[in-house]
Amino acid sequence: MRRRVLLVDDDAAVREALCQTLELADVEVIAAASFIEAKDHIAPDFGGIVLSDIRMPGRDGFFLLDYTQKSDAELPVILLTGEGDIPMAVAALGRGAFGFLEKTCAPSDLLAEIERALKTRALVLENRGLKARLEVGDPAARMLFGTSDLAERLRRQVREVAQAEAEVLVSGPPGSGISKVAEVIHLLSARGQRSFEKCASAGLSRGDFSAACEAARGGSLFLDEITAMPADTQFAVVDRLEQDADLRVIAGCSSDAQAAVQNGTLNPDLFYRLDVMRVRIPSLAERPEDIAVLFAHYVAQASEQAGLRAPEITNDVVAGLMAQDWPGNARALMSTAMRFVLGVSSQDGNAATDGIGGLGLSAQMAQVERTFLVSALVRAGGRASVAAGDLKLPRKTFYDKLARYRIRPEDYRTS
Repeated sequence: MRRRVLLVDDDAAVREALCQTLELADVEVIAAASFIEAKDHIAPDFGGIVLSDIRMPGRDGFFLLDYTQKSDAELPVILLTGEGDIPMAVAALGRGAFGFLEKTCAPSDLLAEIERALKTRALVLENRGLKARLEVGDPAARMLFGTSDLAERLRRQVREVAQAEAEVLVSGPPGSGISKVAEVIHLLSARGQRSFEKCASAGLSRGDFSAACEAARGGSLFLDEITAMPADTQFAVVDRLEQDADLRVIAGCSSDAQAAVQNGTLNPDLFYRLDVMRVRIPSLAERPEDIAVLFAHYVAQASEQAGLRAPEITNDVVAGLMAQDWPGNARALMSTAMRFVLGVSSQDGNAATDGIGGLGLSAQMAQVERTFLVSALVRAGGRASVAAGDLKLPRKTFYDKLARYRIRPEDYRTS
């Protein structure tokens, strides 16, 4: 949860002084001069607390307290009192106020009470999030499939990033499911019950971006393929991130974002602002043990959508799947599953499930072995000795196998 305070006081001088005190303590302040200005921020998912003066023209601090109690009884409200308002403030505690402070109190006393309220609010929101996940199931477990260590690491990373509430850059090879991972981050966050808006960055105008921001207010905005965004819109995104605390941006990229910064197609200010948290989706080549699991899920999904009985996934089919490089990753595997359910061959006749039945056991095992050798090299960035250690093979044995399948480690080097 962000350290955020909704400050409500009609006295501009007092409001400014309190803002300075709180900001120096690394607290984000939303300042309002009246209840009318403040009410739109008061909601069950507000990630902060309320600090309000009691005596204000029109709807005073007691009205604000009652309104907050109806909206969220667990949202802490600290009331600021003048010298003659102590009895009123004490009475307010009985009506649900978290605490009260005199306007003349020392900054240390103010900050101590603020910290106590912020910790209380953070615990409340954390418990609510946990309860929600238990009720509907963890989105990471429900939507991100795989039994490999890399799949589990991805789910763990997504859960951690979701709770941080900072901007996120989700990267991965084409077809790896970047938008789905972005959605899971949103669902796992404190904003999970609010809007999740998706925009393609290519051709995105400043006006369309502003409209998307308004639609995603209080929730999350996903910008897909951020490196394709027009330069003027990139500047608008940077400005918006600096000014709008009520919006979380999650960016997606299937290309090298740092290279895009170097060649001038991606604004460096935007890149470093989005790169606060990073999630990388591994390719299927890096985790071949997940291919069969994902395929089975996609087959079940496609069968349900088509209203057909799911066909049997035989060992021959699995061997054919494992023999593929899958440059299109999950998206390509999903398409293959749909064709498998419908009993349709791919247009080029090279679908993983086409013509596998005629292979003998030795040929099938060779295809699977080649897949594991390639995936180990991909994980190791083309470093053969590291890949050999990963597979627990003697180096000579590993090199012999590479020669047998005509695999060159240098083809998989990342630097």
